[in-house]
Amino acid sequence: MSAINPDKLASYLAHHVEGFKGPIELKKFSDGQSNPTFLVQTPETNYVLRRKPPGQLMKSAHAVDREFRVLAALADTDVPVPAVYHLCEDDSVIGSMFYLMEYKQGRIFWDPALPELTPEERRQVYDEMNRVLAAIHSVDLKKQGLEDYGRPGSYFSRQVERWTKQYQAIDFEPIPAMEALIEWLPANMPADDGQVSLIHGDYRIDNMMFHSDRLEIIAVFDWELSTLGHPIADLAYQMMQRYFGPDWKIPGLAGLDLEALGIPSEAEYIRQYCDRMGLSGVSDWPFYLAFSFFRFAAICHGITYRARQGNASSSEAEEVGAMARPLAELGYEIAQQQAAKSK
Repeated sequence: MSAINPDKLASYLAHHVEGFKGPIELKKFSDGQSNPTFLVQTPETNYVLRRKPPGQLMKSAHAVDREFRVLAALADTDVPVPAVYHLCEDDSVIGSMFYLMEYKQGRIFWDPALPELTPEERRQVYDEMNRVLAAIHSVDLKKQGLEDYGRPGSYFSRQVERWTKQYQAIDFEPIPAMEALIEWLPANMPADDGQVSLIHGDYRIDNMMFHSDRLEIIAVFDWELSTLGHPIADLAYQMMQRYFGPDWKIPGLAGLDLEALGIPSEAEYIRQYCDRMGLSGVSDWPFYLAFSFFRFAAICHGITYRARQGNASSSEAEEVGAMARPLAELGYEIAQQQAAKSK
């Protein structure tokens, strides 16, 4: 990955960001598999820089300009996000497009089992995540200038087509369960019910920051996959970690006693979300869940591709990419269970 010239970057930012003063020191955050993220330290304050990876990339991937746009649009809403200061589309500055945003300080919980908290605190965390998810899906698209942030309608049809093409474009290590889901999902797709909202696309516990002293979300990060789409896609995506084992690269809740931990069951979490959104319930839940596993498997497959091309953001990319096969297998297992119930 091309090195960033800190002096050149500091000079650029001083001319484009109000109050910015160098010199700067850059430190790359080790986590994250997509857009490389850096802590920008100055004598007076800290910032965060998100860049598009240099090199050959999958089409439409790593759209940091879209991240910048949605973060700016959400600044005065109920969705907690960091402030953004500048988008640079000139590749000559650091070698690729980037944006500068606020540095937030707080707590990030990496394990959804929340071993560091009490049962009551865990319940509060899950309720807060549910509240913020509903806030994202309640954003007034017209008021925030996001009406054209994605194509309304036929979300799942378009997404299945998109991720099928991305999976098939990577010519190595075919995954039989992915091939099966590519057939099953179009054949079992629910009718479009017209629900359209802003969706995050990667809504899980480690993509949000909580206040240092309160169990309150102060920032939701990693909006690269955000678009206009069906809100239940976000809900199902978040639920996937309940099926991951605690020893997975991205840990999950499978096999744990959720009631004893104080973590709401899947059904309870869905009911809380529906109450907040004014919904009577969620039909076709197995499809949405199977779709989420399929989509995430395709994403992980792409991470493996980037790792082998040498432009993955994290040194752990191969380990995350290796999740593609078990993700696809879990998704197809859910699909088969649904098929058996419908007979």
